[in-house]
Amino acid sequence: MEPLTQRSLRDLRDAVRSGEVSAREVAQAHLNRIAEAEPSVSALLAVTADDALTQADAVDLARSRGDAIGALAGVPIALKDVICTRGVATTCGSRILSGWKPPYDATVTARLRAAGAVMLGKANCDEFAMGSSTENSAYGPTRNPWNLACVPGGSSGGSAAAVAVGEVAGSLGSDTGGSIRQPAALCGIVGLKPTYGRVSRFGLVAYASSLDQIGPMARSVEDAALLLDAIAGLDPLDATSVDAPPFRAESAMRGDIRGLRIGVPTEFMGDGVDGPVASAVRAAVEALCALGATAEECSLPTARHSLATYYILAPAEASSNLARYDGVRFGVRAAGGFGHAGMTEASREAGFGAETKQRILVGTYALSAGYYDAYYLQAQKVRTLIRRDFDAAFKRFDVLVTPTSPTVAFGIGERSDDPLAMKLADVCTLPANMAGIPGVSIPCGMDRGLPIGLQIMGRSFDEETTLRAAHAYEQATHWHTLRPEVAC
Repeated sequence: MEPLTQRSLRDLRDAVRSGEVSAREVAQAHLNRIAEAEPSVSALLAVTADDALTQADAVDLARSRGDAIGALAGVPIALKDVICTRGVATTCGSRILSGWKPPYDATVTARLRAAGAVMLGKANCDEFAMGSSTENSAYGPTRNPWNLACVPGGSSGGSAAAVAVGEVAGSLGSDTGGSIRQPAALCGIVGLKPTYGRVSRFGLVAYASSLDQIGPMARSVEDAALLLDAIAGLDPLDATSVDAPPFRAESAMRGDIRGLRIGVPTEFMGDGVDGPVASAVRAAVEALCALGATAEECSLPTARHSLATYYILAPAEASSNLARYDGVRFGVRAAGGFGHAGMTEASREAGFGAETKQRILVGTYALSAGYYDAYYLQAQKVRTLIRRDFDAAFKRFDVLVTPTSPTVAFGIGERSDDPLAMKLADVCTLPANMAGIPGVSIPCGMDRGLPIGLQIMGRSFDEETTLRAAHAYEQATHWHTLRPEVAC
């Protein structure tokens, strides 16, 4: 029988419901896997073993009594360490929040608890979700389970690696410019960025509030859809949460894509995309067409400006959001005989890492008097043009297909001295954040023993069509069945 740590999220849920296995057995198997894999992979910043077993026992007790149990009862999960968990340290991968324990749960955390999911730990990430490799964490890098010398992507690299190596059946990440989809691609799993507003951001520690979105990561499209089912929906605690038609996982799993119209934007297949990646994506388009879809090249002319636009807007919002870390209310406070201003400066100097400081400085500059119109306001106008290009494309097509990442996973330290190359890792994913639309990454090939990701983007609040296309491709291919063979 397949080990519990390799079984799908759905299978584990069904096994617990039927009594084939107890929730405690599932949790303990995954805790054992964490003990095996963590010394090599370093995917988790905290392991909540005692709490996890208590939650699992509560599921088993409810089932033994014949009480109703949640839709994800007994499913082991991890949460990116930018998502608040009551009483459990939430550091955002930063020393400035070292040891901080939120007094409340994020809405997604509360919804997963209500669904019976069992939280095993908090996943490593780039500091305040700022990065594409999980090398910017103050607590050390996470390693890619397919090749321990490579990055897992970022900023949700810990969430991706934990799923890929079998420490958990699913996880949540956050996606501001590709931080769910890009690590999903590099680790060979499924990662979904929902439409902005589909999932509550209450309790998500903010990086760039108009771009951030929480989403699921799992080993199959169906598993990701089940996680989204549990966390999506209107939340009165989040003013950006939208009262959209409810998402239903079963509707996305129909599998029939006959007549689906696919657009392949030429801007995503040009210079900078490695040959094997481009070839794998073209082969994926052909596979989708063999299932009854039609495909045609198209153009998103302003998409090429997404990178520059993002690196004005996101740092500007970060400059505002991170101003709250002043050493007064929570987080690190520098010791010494400082006045208030000196204490704030010293606390930020000690608490923030280099990448975070750089983005705060860039954002503050873009918002400053004399530069606001030239940079921030101009970037907002370009963002509107990007959204209009997507709106026009979706009048012709049901989904758009691109590479998720222009390359497979790169070596740890390989891009540390080349910030432009690092930022280009998200060049294919950023446009979806600019437009606020859903995007999913699924495995579609291998290059030099490392996974390649296929990105499928859809209309706003049409996750069902987006995931239906992804599921149909997944079921027609074998890439999602591959597992890393690195000895952990």
